[in-house]
Amino acid sequence: MTTPLSSLADDLALALRLADAADAISLARFRSGNLEISTKPDATHVTDADLAVERALREILQTERPDDGILGEEYGTGGSTQRQWILDPIDGTANFLRGVPNWATLISLAVDGVPVVGVASAPAFRKRWWAAEGAGAWLAEDGLDARRLQVSGVEKLEDASLSFQSIAQWDEAGYLDRLIGLARSVWRDRAYGDMWSYGLLAEGLIDIVGEFDVKEYDIAPFVILVREAGGRFSAIDGTDTIAGRSSLATNGILHDQVLGALAR
Repeated sequence: MTTPLSSLADDLALALRLADAADAISLARFRSGNLEISTKPDATHVTDADLAVERALREILQTERPDDGILGEEYGTGGSTQRQWILDPIDGTANFLRGVPNWATLISLAVDGVPVVGVASAPAFRKRWWAAEGAGAWLAEDGLDARRLQVSGVEKLEDASLSFQSIAQWDEAGYLDRLIGLARSVWRDRAYGDMWSYGLLAEGLIDIVGEFDVKEYDIAPFVILVREAGGRFSAIDGTDTIAGRSSLATNGILHDQVLGALAR
């Protein structure tokens, strides 16, 4: 299903307004002395800021797009899955609660399971990435005019920069040996972590990002961001899905080489 660009422009404008609302809440709570932190049943942390941001975004969407579905990290899913807004109120909660600025609100619209609009807003970095199908990928940072993004032109693994996110993720998934082999074949490897890795890739500053144990709301906006910047996005096994619980993003040129290096 192809969504008209005029409709996507309206949806992107709404997503950017949602990001404004999220930033106003999250940034006010960042490094606050009375941040409320609790533990969810899956042993991950949630703060009062996570909950407040998602509630605010849901309220806006229920007014602006009452017929659309919503999938959020904190309050689950409901409504249509044909047009579904996917929300991660604070991606990088562990960073947020420790005062590390590498976190963002992630907002995406998926049509029939495929992200067509995506926004990642990182107010502590003073950066915001966004994209819509057919409209390119963009970055605004630190008060500067927005600029269009393009992935790198690196053609060889030996010249590539890799972000692998977390050794523990790869180990638990049974891919640690593949990661080590890939890391040995590239020019440079680092774990930039969380949302920042995908932003760096879309900006053309690194060339490969891979991770495991990801949900739809962790990666949805980056699928359209990377693709609109000229790259490729899939699960680690090459499947084109946001529900595969793994992700591989590259500049496109390297994608098949990386899939081959990771194949089991």
